[in-house]
Amino acid sequence: MARAQIHAVFIVVPRFNITTLITMIEAMRIANYLATTPMFSWEIASFDGSRINASNGMTATVDLADDTLQAADFVFVLGSWGTEHYSNKTLITWLRKRARSGSRICGVELGCYIVARAGLLDAKPATIHWSWLNGFRETFDRVDVREGLFTLDRKVMTCAGGLAGVDLMLRLIEELHGSSFSGEIADQMLHHPIRQATSPQRNTMGRSTETMLPLVREAMTLIEQNIEEPLTVPEIARMLDVSQRQLERQFKKHVGCTVVQFGLLRRLQNARLLLISTQLSIRQIATASGFNTLSHFAYSFGRFFGRRPSDYREAWPANEPAPSWPGSLSDFLNTLNGAQAKDQVDRT
Repeated sequence: MARAQIHAVFIVVPRFNITTLITMIEAMRIANYLATTPMFSWEIASFDGSRINASNGMTATVDLADDTLQAADFVFVLGSWGTEHYSNKTLITWLRKRARSGSRICGVELGCYIVARAGLLDAKPATIHWSWLNGFRETFDRVDVREGLFTLDRKVMTCAGGLAGVDLMLRLIEELHGSSFSGEIADQMLHHPIRQATSPQRNTMGRSTETMLPLVREAMTLIEQNIEEPLTVPEIARMLDVSQRQLERQFKKHVGCTVVQFGLLRRLQNARLLLISTQLSIRQIATASGFNTLSHFAYSFGRFFGRRPSDYREAWPANEPAPSWPGSLSDFLNTLNGAQAKDQVDRT
């Protein structure tokens, strides 16, 4: 592609999210479609060969990353499953050189791990997909990790991935060509509203936004913010200025489990993430996830995930065709209901 006014390079690593790549490029393609002359050009390249498998099994044919890549205004690094353990010194060196030459570097989804390993996020705000947020924070204590859709900076940026990539690209286009033009692109993509950088990554917690009370969502947020030192139900009720009975009743109605049960799920999900994304010992992970004893942690983990904690050291083993991510709220409720039904049968 001939170089346009603004040029972008997308660096992909094995098992990258191809949907995120396509939708980010689509925003630039539509910008060119609406403009009288092309505004954007781009290259897709990799340091891992010319044929790269995406997380959905598709194979992308890309350029080999070498000195023939054009100078770029933006460099986007895309990674997904397994990128938390990905290491390529050549890519790290290349990113540092590109940053020194003036390119704005952006880590997308787990590509943030690569940008952080290059030292480009030290003392800077950064975000990442919510399911890796705590693990990323544990790994890079010099990075100001915060939850949001993306972070904007004149030198280095981050993006949580998924469709947040569209919002990031539209905001970048807004910087360059104004909000009216980015709004026209959003109209073409049927993408409304264009979200802010600080917009929350999650709204439903596995439940309908139309039926969940703000009280219940606020209780969920408090639980998630206090994973390592869990709050008691009376403490949560007091902080929300409601009675414990009202909190329990509304939580059970809208979520399908008790406050304590939901807290256990979030602590187990946190532990699973730390097992995947950090080198912390299982005992350290149990403590960081609010469990007083290793035996209680191991029992609870095995009961709800069907595997030992040590089995989760690799989220997507190389010999498996697709990733497995059990532990959703729906799975958890089904497990609880099954256990309760079994208990009733045993009693009769």
